[in-house]
Amino acid sequence: MLYQYHNAFAGSLLAMTDNLQEDEQCFIVKEKLLRLVWNRQDTPICFEADGRQVVLAPQKMIAITYANKIIWEKNSLPLFAFAFNREFYCMQQHDEEVSCYGLLFFGAQHLPIVALPTEEMNGFELLYQIFKEEFKFHDKVQGEMLLALTKRLVIKTTRLAKSQHFPDEIAEEKYDIIRKFNFLVDLHYKTHKQVSDYANMLHKSPKTLSNVFRLHSEKTPQQLIHERITLEAKRLLLYTPKSSKEIAYELGFEEANHFSKFFKKMFGKTPLEFRNESKGNLA
Repeated sequence: MLYQYHNAFAGSLLAMTDNLQEDEQCFIVKEKLLRLVWNRQDTPICFEADGRQVVLAPQKMIAITYANKIIWEKNSLPLFAFAFNREFYCMQQHDEEVSCYGLLFFGAQHLPIVALPTEEMNGFELLYQIFKEEFKFHDKVQGEMLLALTKRLVIKTTRLAKSQHFPDEIAEEKYDIIRKFNFLVDLHYKTHKQVSDYANMLHKSPKTLSNVFRLHSEKTPQQLIHERITLEAKRLLLYTPKSSKEIAYELGFEEANHFSKFFKKMFGKTPLEFRNESKGNLA
């Protein structure tokens, strides 16, 4: 079943579907959507995200952004999902309330998978049922009710993600630095490639930023910046016909050979070698 709330004047969309793979082509709005995907099946479901295999176990959620290239496996079991755009629910606008941007949807390192513990299942199932009921009401307050439910969904999922992906000993201030850094990298990686750039945006010194990551992350800030650039480069090489020179320009490199050297240092192959090898594996 596919439920949709759409405000044509605002351009906003909230969709809820029990078969994302099939229904996403029927969304009234198809661009710039954030998706919370929930495996409600009894078996793991596999798909490809940005060229990597993802295995989503039963009763786990994954947050997917509009920047991620997803390829669903044929004949896989259907996935349940919520999908919405910025016009319906702005992650950055609500950050002070739910502390979510940079953690659920805009982390630079990976697509976060959140496990739903047994003790939390009743709460999520109840929320799902309330969503279903509210989608049936087409009155003037429907949008506000769905927005409130979405905020509750994001808060509950964010709390779980925070507890599962960040150890308890991380102070709130340190946690905020890490997630805001990830969010800023996702926004500015094409134009800002140095740790000092993000330190300035966060009103911290580069040393302070590096120290936070040294204590609470497996990777340095510079590694995360480079990995975000590499991730986008791989997407463009895999899913577009753009030349290496065009990709270099799009990613903010002054010269194509600078991009080629950077990519090889990060991935062990030149952009052309990576593209040709990937095509060979798909043949």
